[in-house]
Amino acid sequence: MEGMAYGAGKAGGAFDPTTFFQQPHTILRIVSWVFSLVIFGCIANEGYVNRPDEVVEYCVYNRNQNACNYAVGMGTLAFLCCMGFLALDVYFPQISSVKDRKKAVLADVGVSAFWSFMWFVGFCFLANQWQVAKLEDNPLKEGADAARAAITFAFFSIFTWAGQAYLAFQRYKLGADSALFSQDYTDPSQDAGAAPYSAFSSAEDPESPGGGSSYPQPSDGAFDGSAGYQRQDY
Repeated sequence: MEGMAYGAGKAGGAFDPTTFFQQPHTILRIVSWVFSLVIFGCIANEGYVNRPDEVVEYCVYNRNQNACNYAVGMGTLAFLCCMGFLALDVYFPQISSVKDRKKAVLADVGVSAFWSFMWFVGFCFLANQWQVAKLEDNPLKEGADAARAAITFAFFSIFTWAGQAYLAFQRYKLGADSALFSQDYTDPSQDAGAAPYSAFSSAEDPESPGGGSSYPQPSDGAFDGSAGYQRQDY
């Protein structure tokens, strides 16, 4: 794409909200942001239950506090991460340095791939703990809908973050293959090795010595008697 570097045009353009919110990676970030908010909200509000004869509340996932802590912690961090990258996406077209854009895109690839893996681990962990949960620990099945919703959105989050990683990688390839923004390009006029030959002076140049000719001129002495040549009179 001509005039583009890592998926964005030259710095200094006006921000267009319509174009911004129509971009695929922006849509995926917003969806991931909503999913993380749902996971955090479900577990924080309804993820802790107790028996009728108990006062202390335990995690709905087999009374494993680590399961609820994982869901709440990862949901909060993913929520903040989405907000940070959305802010970076807004600022990204204003970055004039190609190297800084490259670093931002690579960070997007790494962070998105990391979160995709973390949600895969979270989905497996929560699903396993929900499967082995005992009915006597929660006879009224309180928080069951919230527990299943958290598992479902953790599963969906795997693909939304993986999609972000894929789109960021495509942006990286687009920037790396762009000859217009090549970081190894050198202006020939600034490269001393690019002009190994001296300038040629034409014969018509009045400032050139000897009338502008680079060839030696024959001297009159080559035709007079001092040079041993005898003139012939006819």
